[in-house]
Amino acid sequence: MSELLAPFSDPAAVARYAEGPPRFVPGFSDLHRMTGILLAERAPKAARVLVLGAGGGLELKALAEAYPGWTFDGVDPAAEMLKLAGQTLGPLGARVRLHQGYIEDAPEGPFDAATCLLTLHFLAPEERQRTVSEIRRRLKSGAPFVAAHASFPQGAGERGLWLSRYAAFATAAGADPAKAENARAAVEAHLELLSPEQDEAILGAAGFSDVSPFYTGFSFRGWVAYA
Repeated sequence: MSELLAPFSDPAAVARYAEGPPRFVPGFSDLHRMTGILLAERAPKAARVLVLGAGGGLELKALAEAYPGWTFDGVDPAAEMLKLAGQTLGPLGARVRLHQGYIEDAPEGPFDAATCLLTLHFLAPEERQRTVSEIRRRLKSGAPFVAAHASFPQGAGERGLWLSRYAAFATAAGADPAKAENARAAVEAHLELLSPEQDEAILGAAGFSDVSPFYTGFSFRGWVAYA
C-alpha cells in the first residue's frame, strides 16, 4: 500500500498527477460529468457537497464549474495533493474548504451529497466499510452518494486478466508501457480489490438504499446510492 500512495506525497509526481487519470481511467471526464448529473437529481441548487479523496482537485473543479451554487468540503490525506487541488481550483477555491486527513477529519455535515472517486480501492475491506458508513452518517436523509473505483471479478484467472486490460488501456491511451506495467504490478501486489457484488454489499451494509451501477470502464465501476 505504501508503494502505491508514495507518489501522492512526492512533489514531482504530484506535479504530473493530472496526466495520469485520463490515461488509466476510461471516460475520466465523462465520469465527472455523470457524477454531477446524478448528484444534481436530488441535491439543491445551493448544495453542500462532501468530496472524499479530493487531492488533485480535478473532480472538485469539474463539479464547481458545472454547478455554481454548490459549495464543497474536500478531504484528502496527502498535503501535496491538497496543495495541487488549490492550484487546480484557482478562483473556484473560494467555494471549497480543504481538509487534510481521512473521513474522521471531515466535517460532520449534514451534507446534501457526497462523492468518493478513485479512492476506496486503496482501503482494505474493513476500512472501506467503516469509511462508507461514516460518509453515510454525514449525509441528509435521501442525499445521493456517488462512488467509483477499481472493481472487477476476482475469481481464479479473472483478476490477472482484468489487471492486464487495465495496463493495456493505459498504454493505448498514451501512457509509457513500462509505467503502465509497473502500475499493474503495484496494484496486483498491494491492493485488496473487491468484486462489484462485494462493493455493492458494502454500500448496502452502510445503510445506503437503491444502490445502482451507472458506470463500467474496463476495470472500474461506479454506483449511485442514497442515504
